[in-house]
Amino acid sequence: MSRVFTRVVGVLSGIVLCAGCTSAPQQALRKPLPPNWEMTPPESPSPAKPAPTAPPEAAARIPSTPETGWVAVAEWCRTRGLIAPQPLHPGGAESFTLATPNGVWVLTAGSRIARWDGLELHLGFAPWLLEGELMLHALDLRKNLEPLLGGDGDRAGARGLIVLDPGHGGRNTGTRSVADGRWEKEFTLDWAQRLAPLLAARGWRVLLTRTNDADLSLAERVAFAQRHRADLFVSLHFNAAGKGRSDEAGLETYCLTPTGMPSNLTRGFADELVAVFPNNAWDESNLRWAVRLHRALLTVNGGRDRGVRRARFPGVLRGQHCPAVLLEGGYLSNPEEAQKIGDPAYRQQLAEALARALE
Repeated sequence: MSRVFTRVVGVLSGIVLCAGCTSAPQQALRKPLPPNWEMTPPESPSPAKPAPTAPPEAAARIPSTPETGWVAVAEWCRTRGLIAPQPLHPGGAESFTLATPNGVWVLTAGSRIARWDGLELHLGFAPWLLEGELMLHALDLRKNLEPLLGGDGDRAGARGLIVLDPGHGGRNTGTRSVADGRWEKEFTLDWAQRLAPLLAARGWRVLLTRTNDADLSLAERVAFAQRHRADLFVSLHFNAAGKGRSDEAGLETYCLTPTGMPSNLTRGFADELVAVFPNNAWDESNLRWAVRLHRALLTVNGGRDRGVRRARFPGVLRGQHCPAVLLEGGYLSNPEEAQKIGDPAYRQQLAEALARALE
């Protein structure tokens, strides 16, 4: 074992992982979800902290393994035949590029926000520097970097079934457009109904969780997909920021947080890292589909990229028994994006972009 690899640092205090764990799924939340969780404004990302030059004291006291601790990225690259990370700027030491056969990563010490092949992707843990060497948590290597070494090419079968889930419905209106006062539930249903025939023409079998202004619970949406043995589940939404934040805009794509990793978004709910949900069996596929669909929608929205993110609280993702992704196609609280979303031609463009990504 090389000198570099022997510097694997202990896992952060309080994070408990059990390799090969076979325990039953746990409830990750200590208090009930709100009926309209999508209407809650997203949290603003915390400012990046300076990268430490030594392991956190608490982490250094805990034994680690390559599966649960911090790993020297250069050593990880060597074992996979990749070139070690290179400084992004000559003489710089905080941002690094990592070239893979299917894309280039940009990793920054002290920041959970990374870029892969030009896309914003949020890590579970911020990388840091140990004696000038980039360290990355083993979970990020396994759940974020390794799944994309082969690109984002996940495919369901030629006769695969995709369940489209138009968010909200009925009394669960979702957020309201600042442009024309219409509700999110109307736009998500129209988006799904435009997308369905495009996917059918490409060989998919397509079902919608709702085809009218019905109010379905998250549990009913999950049960629908499971009852029909879906191969892929895509939940369609539009976003909103808090009061006085009308400038926020762009695309966000979510998949379930892997066990042991902190979420990028909690909306005030407990984020139990040890929780295991049915959909965690598809962690790697979730990410590949999320990246593929996210990239497709960026061709329509002008490249306003708020990233592929992880969240643990959305019940519509947790219980899925197939790859599952939640798309936030733009901000109805932003006047410019709200006006676009209200245009049927723009929603058609969103549908066509997803259809091309799912060919």
